Amino acid sequence: MIIARILGTVVATQKDERLQGKKLLIVRPINVDGTDTSAMSLAVDTVGAGFHERVLVVAGSSARLAQGMKDTPVDAAIVGVIDTVDVMQ
Repeated sequence: MIIARILGTVVATQKDERLQGKKLLIVRPINVDGTDTSAMSLAVDTVGAGFHERVLVVAGSSARLAQGMKDTPVDAAIVGVIDTVDVMQ
């Protein structure tokens, strides 16, 4: 799983019919301390995440196991909204 932050949305009027009704969000992975990385990717929202929220993202074959994603052509899916992160040292 990846911790990421929602940066924006993507609207695609022409897309695979299995993606109809799915919200596409731009996510940026973040470090455990909350600082941004330089990478960005696109993920399908399965939990109703909002702008700038911290989320859990799964990628690859795990994304197709997310709720409602079976047989859907996705490589990344948002599967949770993060409330808190506690790092034990």
